[in-house]
Amino acid sequence: MELPERLANMLSGEEGLTRQKAARLVVDLAITAGADGFIEVDHSHVSGVSVITGGHGLRRFLADLAGEGSVAIPTTLNSAGCDKRKMEEMDIDYPDFLEQQFEIISAYENLGIEATLSCTPYDRGVENESGYASWAESNAVAFSNSWTDLVTNRESGLSALATALTGYAPRWGLHLEQNRIPNIVVDVECELSTLADWSILGDWIGKQVRPGWNVPYGPMPFIRGLPSYVSFASKKALTAAAANYGCPMLWAEGHTPTPDLTGDEESLVFTEKDLASRYEDLAPKGQVDLIVIGCPQASLEEIRITAAAVRSRSEMGMLIPNERLWVFTSGHNYELAEADGSIGILEEAGAVILRDTCPEVTPYNRNHYNHLMTNSLKAEHYLTSGLNKIPTSVGTIIDCVAHAFDPSLSAGEVVPLQPKAQPQHASSKVHQSGECSIDGSGLNSQDDWVVEGKAMVTDVPITYLGYVNRDSGVIEETGHPLDGRGIEDSILIYPKGSGSTVAPYVLMGLIYTGKGPKAIVNRDVCSLTLPACSLLNLPYSHGFENDPCLSVNDGDLVRVSKVMDKVTLEVLERAGE
Repeated sequence: MELPERLANMLSGEEGLTRQKAARLVVDLAITAGADGFIEVDHSHVSGVSVITGGHGLRRFLADLAGEGSVAIPTTLNSAGCDKRKMEEMDIDYPDFLEQQFEIISAYENLGIEATLSCTPYDRGVENESGYASWAESNAVAFSNSWTDLVTNRESGLSALATALTGYAPRWGLHLEQNRIPNIVVDVECELSTLADWSILGDWIGKQVRPGWNVPYGPMPFIRGLPSYVSFASKKALTAAAANYGCPMLWAEGHTPTPDLTGDEESLVFTEKDLASRYEDLAPKGQVDLIVIGCPQASLEEIRITAAAVRSRSEMGMLIPNERLWVFTSGHNYELAEADGSIGILEEAGAVILRDTCPEVTPYNRNHYNHLMTNSLKAEHYLTSGLNKIPTSVGTIIDCVAHAFDPSLSAGEVVPLQPKAQPQHASSKVHQSGECSIDGSGLNSQDDWVVEGKAMVTDVPITYLGYVNRDSGVIEETGHPLDGRGIEDSILIYPKGSGSTVAPYVLMGLIYTGKGPKAIVNRDVCSLTLPACSLLNLPYSHGFENDPCLSVNDGDLVRVSKVMDKVTLEVLERAGE
């Protein structure tokens, strides 16, 4: 593959060690993905900011990266884990949190990244809504690809940072028009009247995806039956929740260009019963301690809807007790909402307005908060994960505001968090016997290597952020075939990573501390796994002639070896034989 001259210079070290590391990752990803070349990118957005998401892996990596070099293109930064102006109100019970948080932000700023601290770069954050981007915030990827002419792959925090430092990205995946096609058709047969309705629809679509479905770039639905008017906040709620399960873009009949259908798409129908059932499942059960609005960070529309609901009660002399309502937004939208009076309405009623942070990346003080309520299925998805493990209920903004004013609406003991197995955890694995030797590919940047050990195998994607313990490496996802198992010293074989774009930092942290695997084998090209392996030189392979997730049993003794461009995976001894 021919490299652009400047990228080749970076790879040879002519622009310093920092850009050389970044160029190595860009080239590794290009070769792995079978890219047909490189594109010059107009803008990058980097994720992995909060202490509780990136953790020690992020902090150590940024320290290792420090030195020569800064970003080559305009680059913005995702939301942090706190609002430094409101630390007393947030009452974060986490040792040295503020110090660690701004160590991370300062490291990014030293690389020339603009510390916008917003997870919604498409909402008054980036002026141009066309061209190529390299964005590593899942909701932003889905929004931009769906509702604007800005094109981006679903990058990891590391691959977006590598592109920011070099200005180049591999030309593959969603950069290619032939890959921007729907793989699911969804017929909506009910009315969507609130932002929470839209959020539930997006999350519901992702929950229906099964391991056997052909969705190489994630679920990409074509949705029919939506109302004639769709507001900005409704679009945002839908795509953000769909991104929970890896959706990088969607189409909406009457609102986006109509895609060509092949007839091979999976088919779903979303009914009033489905909507009502989700509200019933997600309704508060027991005392709600805190209400959070703004995940992703609240748009001006969401702030105004919340302020209107608050005003209808505060004008009757009611106040929100104990600062029970937190509204999260970007610095830019805060200024707009302050100018139109919405911030004043909220704060005078007793709400706390937080900038630069988001509900899912905030560490909550468990002495005070053990049951949250929100209007966002994105918030619910991550708040109930290993990030915070807090029982979280969902309602409309009107419902949320009602609970904020009146704690008695949900009195009683809080139901303990009991994650349920999801349908997409279903495994298609069957026990294999006999000899097995399959060939695949490795990373261009890695020398030859040989690794032997016990295989830890699943045909279900692994979600690192929130569902793999960042200290122990134990998978903590109820219903997952590997739930309760530690990945330490294994030869870890799985299709790809899923979930948050911050996943590589979790994996890096485990590699740094010796809690990671000996080697990783992926079935699919995985921009959430490859970057950590490339930068920390963990043996990595992919692109096998047969699916390694099905060819190898969990527990088999295997050898994986790389000789030049070829990787061979051999089963030395079958488990149980």
